[in-house]
Amino acid sequence: MSGPPIPDPDPAHERLTRLWQSHRPPGPLLPHELKRAHAHRWVRFHSLPESKRYAEDEAEYAILLDRYNTVLDELFAGGEAYVVTTDWADPSEPTNYSARRAALHPEGTLWTTLDDTDDPDPAFHTRWYFYADRRPWERGCLDPLLRAVADDALPGIFVTDPGLTRIHHPYDGGADVILPTRGERDRLREQHSAWLSAHPSGY
Repeated sequence: MSGPPIPDPDPAHERLTRLWQSHRPPGPLLPHELKRAHAHRWVRFHSLPESKRYAEDEAEYAILLDRYNTVLDELFAGGEAYVVTTDWADPSEPTNYSARRAALHPEGTLWTTLDDTDDPDPAFHTRWYFYADRRPWERGCLDPLLRAVADDALPGIFVTDPGLTRIHHPYDGGADVILPTRGERDRLREQHSAWLSAHPSGY
């Protein structure tokens, strides 16, 4: 794996880094870790009826995009949001700059990196690269990204408010949502109870 030299992180993201470091547990975290780190404020919504994982036609894409955007609106409407996408590579080599990620998130600049070295076999160690941009939230502004996520063609993205109190992590089949408090989580869960998992754990 080879590529261009890794640029220095964008200074505009330094505040985001400080916020992550002040959280408990401190971040950044990989998107799939959020639901466990913040289980008391977490809810999962399915993106299609009957827990169907993948859309098969435009009508089903319309349903999943509406569900994603409805929740995103409830989290970020009237404010700004960070959009974060990820890429990964062997820790000893620079990122391969995924062409798909760059094409779908051209506004994203390098925010930070994270080495995942938990596996005892070094062959499975990975360096993650987080790319972020901050924008006024508008419904539909992430539809190309969300459609790629729904197809499992671009995993590892999340959207957060500038204070890191509201987080939306979409993936194929649904989305993990983190709210500021347990009460707010419960209200959102009740509002969209038809989109919940039937499994007792909420998965």
